[in-house]
Amino acid sequence: MSIVPIDDDHSVLLVRQYRAAIDADLLEIPAGKRDVEGERPEGTAQRELEEEVGVRAGRIEKLAEFYNSPGFSDEYSYVFLGLDLTPTQVSAHSPEEAAMEIERVPLDEVPMLIRTGRLVDAKSIIGLCLAREALAR
Repeated sequence: MSIVPIDDDHSVLLVRQYRAAIDADLLEIPAGKRDVEGERPEGTAQRELEEEVGVRAGRIEKLAEFYNSPGFSDEYSYVFLGLDLTPTQVSAHSPEEAAMEIERVPLDEVPMLIRTGRLVDAKSIIGLCLAREALAR
């Protein structure tokens, strides 16, 4: 589950974290696995937002659901838009979460970040592009 948290000035809160599979840091939207029994996708997205960024969304809207890489995996994801953010305690549950850096990026800069290769995570690109479209309506 992943969530695109947009604050009142139309900036998105992203996390920069190390990914061992590519031995590099990636800029991403907050995300995590559904590892709490019976938790709804929206609940997982909200929990990950609080754990990774330290904010809670007052409103959550589903943007999309998709298979991540159906050529070799059945992993299925949801991406949500998080609005009306309020601060909470950051409650990192792992060393990876504790090492994350939070970055505030103006939503208008997202296309440039994608074009220049500074944003290369698929779920983040999908979520951010759909969030821009949803907010433009």
